[in-house]
Amino acid sequence: MAVTSGKEGKSSSMDQGKYVRYTAEQVEALERLYHDCPKPSSIRRQQLIRECPILSNIEPKQIKVWFQNRRCREKQRKEASRLQAVNRKLSAMNKLLMEENDRLQKQVSQLVYENGYFRQQLQNVTASIATTDTSCESVVTSVKHQQQNHLTPRDPPRDASPAGLLSIAEETLTEFLSKAKGNAVEWIQMPGMKPGPDAIGIVTISHGCTGVAARACSLVGIDPTKVAEILKDRTSWLRDCRSVDVLTAFSTGNGGTIELLYMQMYAPTTLASARDFWTLRYTSVLEDGSLVVCERSLSGTQGGPSMPAVQQFVRAEMQPSGYLIRPCEGGGSLIHIVDHMDLEPWSVPEVLRPLYESSTVLAQKVTMSALRHLRQIAQEVSSDVVLGWGRQPAALRTFSQRLCKGFNEAVNGFTDDGWSLMGNDGMEDVTILINSSPSKLFGQQFASSDGLPALGGGILCAKASMLLQNVPPALLVRFLREHRSEWADSNIDAYSAASWKATPCTVPSSRIGGFGGGQVILPLAHTVEHEEFLEVIKLENNGLTQEEALLSRDMFLLQLCSGLDENAVGACAELVFAPIDASLADSSPLLPSGFRVIPLDSGMDGNSPNRTLDLASALEIGSAGSRTSVDYGGNSGNLRSVLTIAFQFTFENHLRENVASMARQYVRGVVASVQRVAMALAPSRLGSHLGPRLPPGTPEALTLARWVCQSYRFHLGVELLRPNSEVNESLLKTLWHHSDAIMCCSLKSLPVFTFANQAGLDMLETTLVALQDISLEKILDDNGRKSFCSDIAQIMQQGYAYLPAGVCVSSMGRPASYDRAIAWKVLNDEENPHCIAFMFMNWSFV
Repeated sequence: MAVTSGKEGKSSSMDQGKYVRYTAEQVEALERLYHDCPKPSSIRRQQLIRECPILSNIEPKQIKVWFQNRRCREKQRKEASRLQAVNRKLSAMNKLLMEENDRLQKQVSQLVYENGYFRQQLQNVTASIATTDTSCESVVTSVKHQQQNHLTPRDPPRDASPAGLLSIAEETLTEFLSKAKGNAVEWIQMPGMKPGPDAIGIVTISHGCTGVAARACSLVGIDPTKVAEILKDRTSWLRDCRSVDVLTAFSTGNGGTIELLYMQMYAPTTLASARDFWTLRYTSVLEDGSLVVCERSLSGTQGGPSMPAVQQFVRAEMQPSGYLIRPCEGGGSLIHIVDHMDLEPWSVPEVLRPLYESSTVLAQKVTMSALRHLRQIAQEVSSDVVLGWGRQPAALRTFSQRLCKGFNEAVNGFTDDGWSLMGNDGMEDVTILINSSPSKLFGQQFASSDGLPALGGGILCAKASMLLQNVPPALLVRFLREHRSEWADSNIDAYSAASWKATPCTVPSSRIGGFGGGQVILPLAHTVEHEEFLEVIKLENNGLTQEEALLSRDMFLLQLCSGLDENAVGACAELVFAPIDASLADSSPLLPSGFRVIPLDSGMDGNSPNRTLDLASALEIGSAGSRTSVDYGGNSGNLRSVLTIAFQFTFENHLRENVASMARQYVRGVVASVQRVAMALAPSRLGSHLGPRLPPGTPEALTLARWVCQSYRFHLGVELLRPNSEVNESLLKTLWHHSDAIMCCSLKSLPVFTFANQAGLDMLETTLVALQDISLEKILDDNGRKSFCSDIAQIMQQGYAYLPAGVCVSSMGRPASYDRAIAWKVLNDEENPHCIAFMFMNWSFV
């Protein structure tokens, strides 16, 4: 901040009752130092006085005050800028809400009019009772047919000339605008979505229309032209989009552009066929300056050009859809998105039809994905963000896209990519595909790599799908991510890591659960709303044999995890990973494998995602008969989901059969492991032996919260929680949202954590599901362990102890410092010791 005038650069401070007035030259010198070091030490301030003679008449204390005032002004400026941005967003959201209110009022008026119209028709028919057909059903059908013919007249076919295509484009524009701003579709609020300043936008889904439809309204901090450019590039943000080819494009006389597109979409599971679209896209500018991009399928009835069917694809239909983008005062854009499709659900097995008949699923996969991508781009543009391993966000986003694309290619196995079906072993539970032309998948990146071409082989994919009952997708994927040892085989990991190297390696035998070391999750990046995480997994000390030890002891996986929010209705959860080397080069080939869990019942009423499970006994082989069941109080209903597994391996030609046998055996072992995990996670399988490891909301958890607060008051004489003004606010909820990290630890020789509130889980970087695997000894440093050993006797005798400031280590290996901590003995209703509670105050990651 340069000061150009004496008035603007004046700053005053007080020293021993005297005001100091700085000259413009003095302020300029101080500003230069401020830009280099906003908080200089006393030595640096004294050095500044020596180096700048013009500051020689100012005391160091006065300069210290100047820097304090300067930092305060900077903080106020940033806060004012933030509040202005919030105010602009609220104003824009208010405008959207007012428009939505007007639309709803018009819809009410239309419904009232239609209701009166039907009543009048019924009265007329009743009066003329002498008609030949007096059934009510016939009358209503006749009235509806007349009204539909009146509302939607059938247009004659048009030719494929530019004039004919322009006619189709103008009609598409009119129908799209009637959906985006009018009542052509009856829109209802999407379950779980509430508008607000921090919400992604106003998201609604269709009710009672043909096909599935979703609409979203939001404010994004990008100019309209850039928004249109981003949204038209579907492959950059729609993970299910395989390709978009522009076959024809021409300009119209009114300044618009018409394009004929052929788009291919991946199938989400091995049990269904992929979809493709043949559409017309029209881009134009309205009279009010709004930018519109609308699109619809071309069919034979319209007389437009046709596109022949493509093998392995089912032709779906896109009803008039698109984007209405309006410039916003103060910068940014107000955007309306409409997606309306007929996905031909008749062509998939009946159990999968909810995926193709649910507007909620469409909203999650397409409409909200577009908004999330725009918000991500806006955040990256507004600030210079450098994420994990010094990478720019765009580079890490490319890694995420490549992981998703590679996994989708493995699940679909298109013949034009070089995939072909390999014979099975008499059982059809696992499908084996081989690709002897991997360059079709990897292109020049593959040809320039140091991997498979030197071995003269190809890629093999083993995949399977299965139906799951009563297991929330987010909960299952979270467990697979945090408990890799329950399903992975380190021999297979070692083979996958070594197969990209020029060193030949033998084909291992599958041994599920043979996970010889631990895993460390190294975060790379996450999206704005934390619905997707990109991370590096370090598999430590996995060389179980002498040969494996020579290959690799520490291996790395690039992993993408998404869909961990169990409250996101209709969202699928994924865990996709690929072996990499430590350099994480941008040109490294990726061979993704992983899991995808898709909910089939979008109206699910799942249990709390934050529940802790004693999986050590629940997953023990042979102990199923000894398990007891407990009702968790939540109504899980009949929650169904489909799990798709796909694992890819490289092979040398002379070892193809061996690798196929290994892959088939491995995937079957993974399926069996996942089934055991799913049984353990299902509510009906949760045992009463969980002891103190309790899910929030159960009577046991409420009791534990009461014991924690009562014991704190009994030992320290003060209340742990402030009195809450809300009468219905539960004690457990208040404890859960406490700003300090509160944790409970078992009274055992090796204390392990049994409960933590949200701040505690954030500090440990874990979830209640994985909390049981963390012992107190793991999170304390040497000083903390020594201090606790000396204080444990005081805690048990006196009931509490104050712990000095220190450092804890999270489950991800990150140090977290805290100013002070309190430990106290938790007593049950019989006043017997139940556990030890800790509260870490003012903690932050170092």
